[in-house]
Amino acid sequence: MVAGRSGRRLAGLLCLAGCLSGQPPDPALLRRYAEEGERALAQKRYAEAEAVYEKLARLDPQSAELRARLGVIYFQQAKFGQAATAFREALRRKPDLANADVFLAMCLAEMGRHKEALAGLERGFRHSADSALRRLSGLHLQRSLTALGRDDRAVEVALQLTRLYPEDPEVLYHAGRTFGHYAWLTMHKLSQVAPDSVWRFQAAGEAYHSQGLFDLAVAAFRRVIELDPARPGAHFRLGRALLERSRQPGALPSDLPDAVQAFQRELELDPTNGNAAYELAEIHRKAGDLGRARELFELALKSDGEFREAHLGLGRVLLAMGDPRTALSHLQKAAALDPNDAVCHFHLAQAHRALGDGTAAQKALAEFRRLRQERAEQEQAVMSMFSRRDISPQALDPAAQP
Repeated sequence: MVAGRSGRRLAGLLCLAGCLSGQPPDPALLRRYAEEGERALAQKRYAEAEAVYEKLARLDPQSAELRARLGVIYFQQAKFGQAATAFREALRRKPDLANADVFLAMCLAEMGRHKEALAGLERGFRHSADSALRRLSGLHLQRSLTALGRDDRAVEVALQLTRLYPEDPEVLYHAGRTFGHYAWLTMHKLSQVAPDSVWRFQAAGEAYHSQGLFDLAVAAFRRVIELDPARPGAHFRLGRALLERSRQPGALPSDLPDAVQAFQRELELDPTNGNAAYELAEIHRKAGDLGRARELFELALKSDGEFREAHLGLGRVLLAMGDPRTALSHLQKAAALDPNDAVCHFHLAQAHRALGDGTAAQKALAEFRRLRQERAEQEQAVMSMFSRRDISPQALDPAAQP
């Protein structure tokens, strides 16, 4: 059910005043029951509110507003069939009753009758002045469009919802599902219309890499290069897949040398590919070739002066080369770009200590320890999924000690 918490806020949309106007059989009794029903609703005692409003509806069977109010109560309890009947009765008595048609459409959507629901959901999403009702009808509309195979339109609605409610977690969740479904459909179509194309193999390689299927990713990117040897980024992606595979149990001895070759080829084709320069720099740094690592980190920063990992990598190289003052400027830049990088604060402590600033070193070390404690492994894994760059992250060397 999409209704949830926002649906409960909509309970006040259908005004009760209409049932108290005119000449009901016993106005005092109606008023007393209405007060009881409102108290039950305010306390989310929906079963009690339902019983009270059913009594009210029997006492005043001609009131469209009471039928609609009862429909809202049914809706909150996921009794969508009963809610739909109540809203239909309300609209039969009063066809222009505000919002009743939108609620009816949402009931139909919840019952899987998406085609019938579309018109009412469109009205609610396009024309409702109430933000909560607009949001809820938009979520139902997005789902109904997907169910009906109108995926282009579902994506449009999802984009509009994210613009209207940019910090709403439910909106963002359903938008992500819609975008993901549309992406899958698009890639599936690509595999059908052009199964042997460079685009299809590149898409497959990226998908395999994201799933950790490095053997398949390597094969796919090699196929891309066979079809288009000078394709921008293809050698870099092959290098990344080989590098990841080189870290796995049972890796081939040639994986790391092949990765180096792929990154070098990428730089030959595109000297501005900072990611390829960075990966090569890291490989040389870990191998102890500090001079070459420095050149490559500087090349990566020439392409992008805000490349945080490259600033950090260069700072580490300069520290190892005995130049803590120059290293400090790069490490401080990296810390400014991401104050929550524990690795950066560890090396900042080293730079300050080498420069004789014990107070700053202790402060950086304390921050490193705090961040390391806060960052659980699961959180690190989740955050890495959304890394801005498709490159290997900086990490402490095995021998490093705080």
